[in-house]
Amino acid sequence: MQRQQTALFFGSFNPIHIGHLIVANVMMNEVGFDEVWFVVSPQSPFKHSVDLMSEEHRLAMVRLATADNERFRVCDVEMRLPRPNYTVTTVEALHDQYPERQFAIVMGSDNLEGLTRWYKYEHLLEMCPVYVYPRPGSEHCEMSSHERVTMIDVPMMEISSTDIRRRIMNGSSVRYMTPDCVADYMQQHRCLQSIGL
Repeated sequence: MQRQQTALFFGSFNPIHIGHLIVANVMMNEVGFDEVWFVVSPQSPFKHSVDLMSEEHRLAMVRLATADNERFRVCDVEMRLPRPNYTVTTVEALHDQYPERQFAIVMGSDNLEGLTRWYKYEHLLEMCPVYVYPRPGSEHCEMSSHERVTMIDVPMMEISSTDIRRRIMNGSSVRYMTPDCVADYMQQHRCLQSIGL
């Protein structure tokens, strides 16, 4: 029996936006994955931002944004693992839990540049291939030609979660940058006020 091809899209999704959804759609409809799992991450070992909305809010917004696509799935496994958590640990846990699935990782080219600093990155690449989408300001790096790395063709957009948060706090419209349900949720639950923005 052929294992289900499942792309793991890691991120803080702070909040999720249209760029994330376009990447996930390309992974399914052009690269050919059966499902894309949005793995909502707690605080990254490489980031120490105080601008991170609560895990509860970020999970809720990803669920709202992906609810209309049955091949998108929200994964909270990292919230239940010991911290600090590393991607290799998450993938090991998912392999154990879902042996019927073949996993791959989706990441931006900015993350690829720092992949060699990740904990046990060689083992991570042995377990699953990595698919990389372009990010503004990110240069071609040595890891781009690694046999386990595939660069994918996705429209490069100057959309970031940071910019969305800034625009909301300035009273600017974020329509078409993030799904309306996400913007409505942030306003209704005063998500940015909860982190002091």
